Amino acid sequence: MSISKFESMLKTNEVYFFDAVEFETIIEHYLNIGKQSLAKKAVQLGLEQHPSSIQLKLMKVEILIFEDQLHEAIKMLSNIEAVEPHNDEVFIQKAIILSKKKKHTEAIAILKESLQYIEDPSDVWSMIGMEYLYLDDFENARLNFAKCIEVDYEDYSSLYNIVYCFDMEGSHKDAIKFLNAYLDKNPYCEVAWHQLGKQYFELGMYKEALTAFDYAVLIDDSFIGGYLEKAKTLEELNRYEEAIENYLVTLELDDPTAYAYIRIGECYEKLNNTQTAIHFYKKAVHEDPLLDRGWILLTNACYNQENYQKALYYINKAIHIDEANVLYWRRYGDINLKLNFYEESVKAFKTCLSLGDKEIEIYVALADILLFLGEFNEALKVLIQAKKTYKEFAEIEYRLCGLFMILGKEEYSITHLKNALAIDFEYYTIIKELYPSVFEKNSIQKIISNYDKAVQ
Repeated sequence: MSISKFESMLKTNEVYFFDAVEFETIIEHYLNIGKQSLAKKAVQLGLEQHPSSIQLKLMKVEILIFEDQLHEAIKMLSNIEAVEPHNDEVFIQKAIILSKKKKHTEAIAILKESLQYIEDPSDVWSMIGMEYLYLDDFENARLNFAKCIEVDYEDYSSLYNIVYCFDMEGSHKDAIKFLNAYLDKNPYCEVAWHQLGKQYFELGMYKEALTAFDYAVLIDDSFIGGYLEKAKTLEELNRYEEAIENYLVTLELDDPTAYAYIRIGECYEKLNNTQTAIHFYKKAVHEDPLLDRGWILLTNACYNQENYQKALYYINKAIHIDEANVLYWRRYGDINLKLNFYEESVKAFKTCLSLGDKEIEIYVALADILLFLGEFNEALKVLIQAKKTYKEFAEIEYRLCGLFMILGKEEYSITHLKNALAIDFEYYTIIKELYPSVFEKNSIQKIISNYDKAVQ
């Protein structure tokens, strides 16, 4: 009633009288729904009608802090504190200002001081816990959130924060101990079972995790997070059909997600049902066209089926989303090789190098394609660049031998051949495969034969 009356007043420009409590209700309503400007208007009118109302002044302080007008907020708080030095809200707002200024230790001190004036300290303990989190002091943060739990076992926000602290400390066993103790007192808490399952999962205790998730969804059969984690655990236990069933439950409970479709597709791939996997990957990218993971999974599935044209279409989608992903460019290079699009493969592997992918496979693949295209000098440059990183690698030395011989630099060719034979004699057949005309040369045959005799 007060809200509609207030809004009617704003529309007509008339001034109605509200008592201070009505203004507080109006302001709180607008703050809760995020209508900051209306909250400010209500505070202004409220203070005009009730200039001595401490609560309305504190609400104005709250708005000032939200708008980062900290200097003005501090000034108002000082005036309020002079009238009511032990007002708990003054302590809290002062702590919020200190926190905004990243003075977390001072904020904690203020909050601790306020505890002696507050009847219900739970909110303050929670605030102290958050300040300790900002300081990465997870132990003290956890201890304060634990106080909240002792007062209210259904304070799930504090429960999540306690588990988060254990996670940040890497103390999964301690988290399990805490959660089991909590469940002894509150056994029908699906949130706690869910968190317990996640801790077991982290430790690779998948059977125990599965039991915990089973309890979570038994208590609340619409608990999507429980079904998701249960499905992930079933995957780890290689129980893919059951995992799929649980992912499908999440699709029934809420709007479908690309994540669930992806996981279902991967389960089908592990069951060697690639066609059904592709069906779900397509659903994933339909749900979220910017999900590059969906496109790369489609790419790989088609690649494994030797459907390279489709694989090329899908990898282009993935690259368009993430042009700096070297794995995508590698796959793009491989697919174009299969399709005999050599110039595109060259582009792909050069992009890999420019993005910092300096694996030997990239250098070798690029050099071999350039050799095939007859771009001998370019291939030589690539191998010389590779040799700076891979100093004693037969794959590079044998190729340098072949290229230098083709380019008429026999002395260099022989030097690299000897290097290569010393590193890995058995691999000399690579010359025969890539450089047959070089391999047939008497000088090359003689060096290989002499080396073979020497090592026998």
